[in-house]
Amino acid sequence: MSTLSANPDSVGHVVATPAQRPRAWEVVTSPRGELAAAVIAGALLLSGWLLGKLGLERPGEIAIWASLAIGMFHGGRAALSALREFKFDIDVLMVVGAGMAAALGKPAEGALLLFLFVLAGALEELATARTTRAVEALHKLMPTHALRRIEGADDQWEEVAPESLGPGDVVKVLPGESAPADGVVTPDGGRSSINTASLTGESVPRSVGPGDAVYAGTINVGNPLRLRVTKPARESSLQRILDLVMTAQQQREPVQRLIDRVSQPYAISVFALSITVLLVWWLALGETLLNGSFLAMTLLIVASPCAVILATPTATLAGITRAARAGVLFKGGQSIERLARMSAVAFDKTGTLTVGRPVVHEVHPIGWSDEGRLLAAAAAVERESTHPIATAIVEAATARGLAPVPATDHAFTVGRGMSARIEGKEARVGNLVYTDDLIPVCLRARVREVLTGVQRRGRIGTVIAWDQQAGVAILADSARPGAERLAGDLHALGVRPVVMLTGDNRATAEAVATELGLDRFHAELLPQDKLALLHAMKAEIAPHARPGKAAAVGVIGDGVNDAPALAAADVAIAIGSIGSDAALESADIVLLSDDLGVIPWAVRLARRVRRTILFNLTLSLTAIGIMVVAALVGSRTGHPLPLWLGVLGHEGGTLLVVANSLLLLGTRGISIRTLASETETAEQRYS
Repeated sequence: MSTLSANPDSVGHVVATPAQRPRAWEVVTSPRGELAAAVIAGALLLSGWLLGKLGLERPGEIAIWASLAIGMFHGGRAALSALREFKFDIDVLMVVGAGMAAALGKPAEGALLLFLFVLAGALEELATARTTRAVEALHKLMPTHALRRIEGADDQWEEVAPESLGPGDVVKVLPGESAPADGVVTPDGGRSSINTASLTGESVPRSVGPGDAVYAGTINVGNPLRLRVTKPARESSLQRILDLVMTAQQQREPVQRLIDRVSQPYAISVFALSITVLLVWWLALGETLLNGSFLAMTLLIVASPCAVILATPTATLAGITRAARAGVLFKGGQSIERLARMSAVAFDKTGTLTVGRPVVHEVHPIGWSDEGRLLAAAAAVERESTHPIATAIVEAATARGLAPVPATDHAFTVGRGMSARIEGKEARVGNLVYTDDLIPVCLRARVREVLTGVQRRGRIGTVIAWDQQAGVAILADSARPGAERLAGDLHALGVRPVVMLTGDNRATAEAVATELGLDRFHAELLPQDKLALLHAMKAEIAPHARPGKAAAVGVIGDGVNDAPALAAADVAIAIGSIGSDAALESADIVLLSDDLGVIPWAVRLARRVRRTILFNLTLSLTAIGIMVVAALVGSRTGHPLPLWLGVLGHEGGTLLVVANSLLLLGTRGISIRTLASETETAEQRYS
């Protein structure tokens, strides 16, 4: 129902309000409206053809002209818009071609052309809208409210808009709800599991506790949590990711920029060629004006570069969107193209190939010592320390279910270790020199032997001494998930060598490189050393590049302390950097997942996008060439190319290009839309 109002300037007339007029217009001219119009036009065209076959020529002609009118409305709107901007593009060519067909007594061919043209345009717009909506669906994961602790009140909360939150605010995130802003779990904030799939694409929830970071849009699937906000909602990691992806979708690949530049001159050239052929065939070769006009009209249609223009952007948009849904952020089509060319790669170690913090692998008791008792004592000593080794020991004791041991008189000696008193006896955790006094004399040689073996394997050994007992806690920086199969997967893709560049000591680097099966490693490097090795890698792979295809060297780091190496790389990739501003700013590609298995997946996707673009362009240009030659040769040999066949070949190629690009969205992986619906279900379950 339309809302009507009196027009004060025209007595006795009633008009629709300006607010209502655009609503109906927007529905008709929307991508879905165009698609519906194309379907109706196609149905009218088919019914007109059938009525003609049944001898009902007059009703058939009416249906065909109605189909042509619908096509002219939508096609003409686009053509007029181009002409207003002083552009002569594909839309103008198609409308002129359809108009010429109708004027020459071929309304069915003109209607067929516009039906397929409007259909292809609607599908293209829907495909573009789908790629945008797939990313914007992340907005649905953002809550519309937040529970903020009232200042000065112990356990009183007020409901506020997430936009009103600022750093320092404490918020409560209930089970099934999304974090309203980036924050960290407060000391009394509890422990829970967080579904980070909206950012990283990982389906397994991550456990969090006091001090752990929680990012906006991630879902609490366990117990209630209290967070201290670290960033306003408008500056959250999720918002920055959305901005990054939307910017990437608007960028153009080099091929697309070239096509954009030549599309208008090409369209003008096609029009000029059609007019020239008409005049030559009519005036120079003695063809009738009608035959010359038909040939010119056919050339106008078959030589139009609709499919060529759509070949690159549809594939690029689909690739960027598909990657974003898996936690891989491409900063535009150029990033995809460079990753597809990557022939060698260099990894940082700490924070990239490894998690970046030590984990206790085992406690090696010496002599008669008890492993569990030693670990419990070590945890009691280290409980007051924030050192990464201390944290690892405390976490190991907790994971093994060891009861806390009371300890007093904690003391820290810089560069050596921690001490405390347990059951009235001194306990120490640290290096051999620091703990030597408390180790029974008969055990000291064995402790040294174990430490030497630990260090030889590139691991960390810390000594525990208490109550005439001694042991060595063996720690190592654990490899990230997927690191074990990373080198093999990259080799299968032809990426070689896979190199590790690290400033860590040689023994540790060798142990990690051997464990992960890397081709080679370089240790104890300064930033300038990494740059020199990168240049050497580029020179090494350059002779093996395919003709016309420059090989690219990728650098993958944590995005914080690898800035010089990332800047020198052909393709810079930051990994595991959800909350890293440096990564989002400096890298060409940001991998939000902690699973390194996403890297080969991203390379395969980039190469698939490149193959899709190549196929689209080859198909488009080949089809244009074949049909142009067929039209010209057929006209001179008495076998003119039927106009309807030229229309089907041209528009069919356009539809095929769009459909082929959309196949990229079907690659297996997490669906943001599915995740959004799962979030709503979780909220209903916990409410």
